[in-house]
Amino acid sequence: MRRRETTPLPDATPRSFPSLQEAGREMWSLVGLEKQKHLLREIYALTRIERERQKAGLKVERQSLHMVFHGNPGTGKTTVARLFGIAFHRIGLLQTGQFVEVGRADLVGEYIGHTAQRMRQAMRRAQGGVLFIDEAYALGRGGDRDFGREAIDTLVKGIEDPGSDLMVILAGYGHEMARFFDLNPGLESRIPLKVAFSDYGAEDLLRIACTMLAERDYAMSQDAKYFLGKLLQERTGQWQLEHGNARLIRSLMERAIRRQSVRLLEKTHPTVEDLRTISWADIQDSGLL
Repeated sequence: MRRRETTPLPDATPRSFPSLQEAGREMWSLVGLEKQKHLLREIYALTRIERERQKAGLKVERQSLHMVFHGNPGTGKTTVARLFGIAFHRIGLLQTGQFVEVGRADLVGEYIGHTAQRMRQAMRRAQGGVLFIDEAYALGRGGDRDFGREAIDTLVKGIEDPGSDLMVILAGYGHEMARFFDLNPGLESRIPLKVAFSDYGAEDLLRIACTMLAERDYAMSQDAKYFLGKLLQERTGQWQLEHGNARLIRSLMERAIRRQSVRLLEKTHPTVEDLRTISWADIQDSGLL
């Protein structure tokens, strides 16, 4: 089971409305995810214009930020949820921007009332920020007598609370999430934003690999970059479905770094270039190809 986490709150509260670049600076640095970046731009623009409308004495309505993220593993759902929380805090839509991640094991209790209590506790912990329910469709498994339905009903009631300062994001596979919404007809109408996360293409996966290495002061050799790019092109589709998109690339680069370390033990005085360079042999020896 993936470890559930609570992201620390951002340190600063903006004194004035930030620029678009400042509001989503972490998002803009991510590879791909153009649909998600476009949505962030839209919400930023609407928020800023609503401030102007309010100043002009015109009517404004509170935005509903609740969303469904659907797509295969490793497509960036958790990362984007966390960064949306931070960005929306910066523009004043969320009080804190904190991020609380939960799943079925965290929410479904063992007796009547226990599940509702757990769900309410999770929503309270996430107040002012994002409640991210990973593999949300799992709440609907187990039949009519399963307490997961209680979690869904409690969530619907919590979303309806007009005083709630909370953004709920439900995440999971596309086809599973479609069936999940059939369990409670009221849920879909209360979560208006459906965000599809596509599998990464070969070029984006290669860019992700280069970015991950650069963040750690590493870089692939020219032949490593060429052969990895060629291999990703040949296996497009297979790796995304079987190994989890960017998750595979992260594991691949981490193992390649360890293989490089073993290789460099044989050198008495490795140069700076030696210490920085990941070779094609390091990647091949990772055991993931």
